[in-house]
Amino acid sequence: MNIVGISGFENAMPFKRTRWSGLDEREYRISQGHDSAAALIVNGAIVAAVEEERISRCKHTGAFPKGAIEACLKIGGLDIGDVDRIVHGFDYRPYKPVYEADPISSEQYHQVFSREALLAQVARDLPGFPADRVEHVAHHVAHAASAYYTSGWDECLTIVVDGMGEAQSATVFLARGGRLRRLFQVSARDSIGVLYSLVTLHLGFDFNADEYKIMGLAPYGDRERYRAFFEENVELRPEGRMHIPLLRMNQTRDERETYAASRAFLEERLIPARKPDADLTDVHRDVAAALQARLDQTLIHLCTHFACATGQRKLALAGGVALNCTANGHLLRSGVFDEVYIQPAAGDDGSALGAALQCAADAGEVRNERLAVPFLGPAADCSAITAAVAQYADRVEIVRHESLDAACDAAARLIATGKVIAWYRGRMEFGPRALGDRSILADPGHPEMRDRINAMVKMREAFRPFAPAVTIEQVGNWFDVPPRTALPFMIMTVDVRAEHRRTLPAITHVDGSARVQTVSAADNPAFHTLLRAVGRSTGREMVLNTSFNVKGQPIVNTPAEAIETFLRTGIDCLFLENTLVRRRG
Repeated sequence: MNIVGISGFENAMPFKRTRWSGLDEREYRISQGHDSAAALIVNGAIVAAVEEERISRCKHTGAFPKGAIEACLKIGGLDIGDVDRIVHGFDYRPYKPVYEADPISSEQYHQVFSREALLAQVARDLPGFPADRVEHVAHHVAHAASAYYTSGWDECLTIVVDGMGEAQSATVFLARGGRLRRLFQVSARDSIGVLYSLVTLHLGFDFNADEYKIMGLAPYGDRERYRAFFEENVELRPEGRMHIPLLRMNQTRDERETYAASRAFLEERLIPARKPDADLTDVHRDVAAALQARLDQTLIHLCTHFACATGQRKLALAGGVALNCTANGHLLRSGVFDEVYIQPAAGDDGSALGAALQCAADAGEVRNERLAVPFLGPAADCSAITAAVAQYADRVEIVRHESLDAACDAAARLIATGKVIAWYRGRMEFGPRALGDRSILADPGHPEMRDRINAMVKMREAFRPFAPAVTIEQVGNWFDVPPRTALPFMIMTVDVRAEHRRTLPAITHVDGSARVQTVSAADNPAFHTLLRAVGRSTGREMVLNTSFNVKGQPIVNTPAEAIETFLRTGIDCLFLENTLVRRRG
């Protein structure tokens, strides 16, 4: 079967703007269905997966993923008529009676969440596609499928933690023999993900978008200052349960739509809300630290109980909370599990992949194989690169290298002399991390490099850390992990070895940690070749690796976008495959 999985709710924010006009712009992000994407499964194997934002250039868009579907089909050499199923990673049909108890909720159900709303978008963007080939998978089942069926394990504990699915915030599954059996659920009324997002908003950042900034801010703060507040308001109860009373304060329809009562409670009992353009102070850093600590404890509480209850020593994890690298690092080091696998597109974009995988599993076709580095998006051919260079010929000059090895040697010499390079080659990554095909790279040993890239290249907050990419052969030399530990997805923090922290200032966070990515010749050969070349120039097979984009922009997709972003920033030079691009003059 040819199966396309999709995610997103196109009408969620437009409906909210109509029904609740006059809200602060950031409040419209308190809604479902952002980060739409598409994934293609052919005869049980993953062929392609693409976020719609990479095509439309609208960051975090929830629009029907027409462009992403077209990109996936092009990669697979298929037409829409060849598709046997389109599967959406949400299923609100069981909740229709609840929504119809209230006139506004009923309207929201029919305009945003209903099957009819989805079918109208399919008919608009994919005319002629049969409605009986459109199916639905419950959101947490889709997330769980994305983790279990890419783990390569026949049996494991599979846990989903996010803001909310249809009505849940966490679900625990026992995965065995190709099937997922649900053991436990946490209601969205006790969502640690929603609480984390509300505090993100309270600290002046964007709900459903900037939670990773709180993760980066937390190590600068004192977790003890507000520890009691978060312990009182996130109660960890027996049998893995949790209770978050401040989320249950919203009684009216309007209060529930913006968590108004919860936010008033934060204003009164925690700290005043920070405006987005206000200075960050120790108070804000301390709140972030205490919140992160409680998230770490909550995830370990949930996972420990079900590890003990089931006897499982392997964990597959997904959902938006699984993108919290700090919590993942604590979980890995807790010793609760022998192995922890986190699906790299753990957020809602990844539910598109999970929906397709669950459909394939139901058909008896799924191949449960460990996901390699997720280079699942489009690649640019030579003609696209040539055309892009010609488009900017008056502003750039080029040097063509005859091979990958030659390009890597040239790039390594530039990195060793303190240059910041953009590295564009192969297929685009799926998920939020650039893993070596759409990356900005630099030497992690330069003391000023972090501040320079934050200010002149990424144009983002100065407190945010950068990640190292290191060969798997050398990871144990520089980081406090066993030799050849595989961490290929840049999704966990580990400690930089104490003796190297001063010599790796650009990737060592204030608490001595780093969000490390390991690179192997088997899974990521071109990037591995580059790191080996860097090692010959610097003595370290390691670079600072951050995504090829600037603040507010999705990761670049096309060569033309790569050149445009290069020219707008302080990046010193750009490699498009084996072609070196510099500014003219």
